[in-house]
Amino acid sequence: MLVISDCYINSCKAFNFVINLPVMGHSHSHSSHSHSHFHSSKSSDDQNMDMGESITTQTDVSFMLAKHVFSKEVKGDSNLVFSPLSIQIVLGLIAAGSKGPTKDQLLCFLKSKSIDELNSLYSHFVSVVFVDGSPNGGPRLSVVNGVWIDQTLPFKPSYKKVVDKVYKAASNSVDFQCKAAEVANQVNQWAKMKTNNLIKEILPHGTVNNMTRLIFANALYFKGVWNDKFNASETKDHKFHLLSGGSIKAPFMTSKNKQYAVAFDGFKVLGLHYKQGKDMRRFCMYLILPDARDELPALLDKISSEPGFIDHHIPFEKAKMRKFLIPKFKTTFGFEASKVLKGLGLTLPFSSGGLTEMVDSPLAGRLFVSQIFHKSFIEVNEEGTEAAAVTASVIMTKSLIIEKEMEFVADHPFLFLIRDESTGAVFFIGSVLNPLAG
Repeated sequence: MLVISDCYINSCKAFNFVINLPVMGHSHSHSSHSHSHFHSSKSSDDQNMDMGESITTQTDVSFMLAKHVFSKEVKGDSNLVFSPLSIQIVLGLIAAGSKGPTKDQLLCFLKSKSIDELNSLYSHFVSVVFVDGSPNGGPRLSVVNGVWIDQTLPFKPSYKKVVDKVYKAASNSVDFQCKAAEVANQVNQWAKMKTNNLIKEILPHGTVNNMTRLIFANALYFKGVWNDKFNASETKDHKFHLLSGGSIKAPFMTSKNKQYAVAFDGFKVLGLHYKQGKDMRRFCMYLILPDARDELPALLDKISSEPGFIDHHIPFEKAKMRKFLIPKFKTTFGFEASKVLKGLGLTLPFSSGGLTEMVDSPLAGRLFVSQIFHKSFIEVNEEGTEAAAVTASVIMTKSLIIEKEMEFVADHPFLFLIRDESTGAVFFIGSVLNPLAG
């Protein structure tokens, strides 16, 4: 049984997988295929183009996930925040240890041609995109991977190479059979430490037992300061209209400065840039606000059904704002993701027989994913954003309304995302239905 746990989005995020080995089941023989890291004789321009296409594709997968998480997991006027990138990293780790139809289904879900392509993409993330920018004046960023494996099971050398070299995951040999509760506590403490105490627990009580054989964990922490900070003395309470009807009073930030904003048919997009460091990365939070108060679900349907939506709707120029209001908000969101993934057609990893490339043991054929836990946290205020959780091309804006002046008043439900502009990698996606909801 494999349990994947994912911790929150904004301040920190941890993503854990637990593979449990059932007592019942048949052993499957298997060949020792190796998944080598991607090497290519292509020119650097071709490789950059391939990488850009891969990241754009991963972003499309992110919004597909967001649509289904929103429709299946959000209750009432609760807010949503999660890290699709963390989920994809964990699925990439599983894919690298899979074979046959299970591998094919994972690759299809992640819209990737091969394990080598996935390894190349995530190796780029780990070595370039996930590097902490705070020493150079940029956002504080920490992305780490960990693996806990039962002391009776040796990794296959080919898989260990991927774990070590591609995902740079720290491996820990543990005793699940006699000390399952202690291991669970160890993983939870790891998640807490790596997310700056934002994610207190990633593995719920009872999810790790003496049948567990592997845990994969990913923790992501992000803290960025706005390039143009808001003046806290100008923050005032305003009315926010709820999706379910009615309204509440919530603190809204404002500014008289020009903003990166653009209006389209039915919605507006705002870009809030974080203070950048000396490297090439440029982090930005986008708010996507439907014109109508009740149009958020329809807007999410539109975004998830149009490939490359974000790249085609980025504001490149600053606009003078007649009225500019966005709410402060702080949200924690957690869910068990296997139901969502199964609903999207990813079913085979949750049954035994396909995860044969992880460990060198006749028991490998009995491994399967049991659950996937994800937990995220985000806080947006006048200073910037703290988030936790365990994605370049020149685009022509398809703006239907070109205004020298515009309004951006986020007084009703909207979407947000945090991404690195240099690559297009999306770190967090969420929705605010009620700024006061925790």
